[in-house]
Amino acid sequence: MPAPPDPKHLIYDWNEKDRRGPLLRVAPRFVDESIRDGLQSPSVRDPGIEQKKDLLRLMERLGIDAVNLGLPGAGRRAQEDVEQLLRFMVEEKLSIRANCAARTMAADIEPIIAISQRVGVPIEVTTFIGSSPIRGYTEDWSIDQLVRHTRDATKMVVDAGLSASFVTEDTTRSHPKTLDRLFRTAVEHGATRLVLCDTCGHATPDGLRNLLSFTKALLRSMDVEDTVELDWHGHNDRGLSLTLALFAFEWGFDRVHGCGLGIGERVGNTSMDLLLLNLHLLGMLEPGKHDMSCLVEYVRKISEFTGVPIHPSYPLVGRDAFRTATGVHAAAIIKAEAKGDYDLADRVYSAVPARAFGREQTIEIGHYSGRSNVVYWLREHGYEPADELVEYVFGYAKAQDRTLTTEELQAVVQAKLVG
Repeated sequence: MPAPPDPKHLIYDWNEKDRRGPLLRVAPRFVDESIRDGLQSPSVRDPGIEQKKDLLRLMERLGIDAVNLGLPGAGRRAQEDVEQLLRFMVEEKLSIRANCAARTMAADIEPIIAISQRVGVPIEVTTFIGSSPIRGYTEDWSIDQLVRHTRDATKMVVDAGLSASFVTEDTTRSHPKTLDRLFRTAVEHGATRLVLCDTCGHATPDGLRNLLSFTKALLRSMDVEDTVELDWHGHNDRGLSLTLALFAFEWGFDRVHGCGLGIGERVGNTSMDLLLLNLHLLGMLEPGKHDMSCLVEYVRKISEFTGVPIHPSYPLVGRDAFRTATGVHAAAIIKAEAKGDYDLADRVYSAVPARAFGREQTIEIGHYSGRSNVVYWLREHGYEPADELVEYVFGYAKAQDRTLTTEELQAVVQAKLVG
């Protein structure tokens, strides 16, 4: 009997047409902001310390490069959590790098330096300052004030022997003259990373490309293009954050930030799990570095620990991601399974292979269903799909306005069998 065809040979992939060379020039690297920026959502619950440790273990397995442990300047609890998590990372010998956020203020930076010194582990310090004219006008800030804060904060971090990253908050709405002064100041005083930040989710792909071109040209003019790295930090107000994150990697950013389940202020940050999923499907993740088998668990625990529900249609993890009651779709999946080819069944009506992530196709019954749905459901639930029973269930389903629950269908079947 001939081997079944590889489903990839049954798909014409327009995504690859006319591509010249690899999509990414270097392997992608990630900064997970779930337990810092993600917790700025007004709808989340701050996870307990043991829950945060669970998330760190999962981030390690997923191959995340750095994790933002928090903003110690926010208060005693934040400081205690950061120190406990840093000690935990040492005890568990995690390779993930520690990162902390701080305003460009000594009061925010000093606790990070102290924690790093007590634990004996370096922390990447990411200082941020509002740089857009709308923010400056609102706060009555002058450019000279911003430059002074940038200089003092960066110098303080570098003098403590820690890596200094510099964030211009609201970069995508900031004037190039302001960015030029702030970027130059940060780099001249020792910053080795600039984080371009779409704080309000304003950017489009054109905006991202223009901003990146400007920043790279500035770094070239300073002769530091090879020593200062660039991060992208996006928010999802226009629904473009995942698209922009993928472009950021393709166009040359060194790292991209994100949060599990896309949690974060307003409509959230770039979804780390969807970013990983897409790069995995594109074949862009480093072999052996990223354990994608725990991706579903990571999202579910983010949801459980923060109290943010997973939308039914959320990709990969949502309840409806691999669930159908539509007759045409279900029939194709059933026919694929009848060939004994579950990989084919996964791909005939989905771009994401369910079984590769520990999930499976689910056939249900509703008002859009065909008879094949009913036959399949009855067999899967231990009933003989006799014609009369099939027609009875099919007729009942067609009279409804929704997909039927397992309990409802079992009651319908039992009523027919008993009657």
